[in-house]
Amino acid sequence: MRSEPLTAEHVLEFPGGYTRTTGPVIGRFLTELRNGRIVGVRTVAGRVLVPPLEYDPQTGDAVTGDYVEVGPAGTVTAAAWVAEPLESHPLDRPFAWALIKLDGADTALVHAVDAGNAKALPPGTRVRPIWRERRTGHITDISHFEPEVTKIVSPIRTTYRLTASHSLARFLDGVRRGIFLGSRCDSCDQVYVPFRVSCPQCGVAITAEVELPDTGTITTFAINNLPDPRAPEVPFVSAYILLDGADVPMIALVGGVPAHEVRQGMRVRAEWLPEAERTLSMANIRWFAPTGEPDVEL
Repeated sequence: MRSEPLTAEHVLEFPGGYTRTTGPVIGRFLTELRNGRIVGVRTVAGRVLVPPLEYDPQTGDAVTGDYVEVGPAGTVTAAAWVAEPLESHPLDRPFAWALIKLDGADTALVHAVDAGNAKALPPGTRVRPIWRERRTGHITDISHFEPEVTKIVSPIRTTYRLTASHSLARFLDGVRRGIFLGSRCDSCDQVYVPFRVSCPQCGVAITAEVELPDTGTITTFAINNLPDPRAPEVPFVSAYILLDGADVPMIALVGGVPAHEVRQGMRVRAEWLPEAERTLSMANIRWFAPTGEPDVEL
């Protein structure tokens, strides 16, 4: 007895291709594709079917014969990513099969979308068709769809000159010397830092200078995950720091501590550049680092 099954290879082939008539509805759809247009057909209920069908799939009624041009743009309602295209696929690079509801249609058309990557094609993505130059009246007259342009990248560089006010120049001179200069309002007794020449609360001129220590308390903060040339690392923390003796906080970087350990009420001290490296700039302060003192209740 034979131990292996009998097998034979067969080929089913239509020499010259399988030919079928399209009928008036699909024929109209394919003819319009050849002419670079996409049409649907209206049902008795007023819905527009794309691709057009001879009968309404919801009611079974014959369609009206009223053809409606749709699109050409549409919205992706669902998609399946093809990471490794086959030889028979429409594109030779990763793409998506997508359900596309063309503008003016009530049903979705299945076609290929060249999105670049799977994350670039969430539901709701707007797409447009890419037509072949030679069209023959076939669904492949649309080579594929591509997402609409929704953003552009433009290099931007602006050069400008800033002239420091008297108050800012006075404050930065103090920072160069390693001290924080504030000002006290004689009317409301508020101490402001950086140094100001008028009180934003009372509107009166300020003449009294106050020299403040380089220690303070974090009142609020934000953890940043985008690179910044001034930051010690990423992620880094920018915080509002209320210097001891001041009534309003100033913003600065926080370093010397992991970002997730920074908290409101943390006591910090300024980390200064060496005196020989200082200029009229806030860059004289690398950042504020924890002092190790107990937190302050805010």
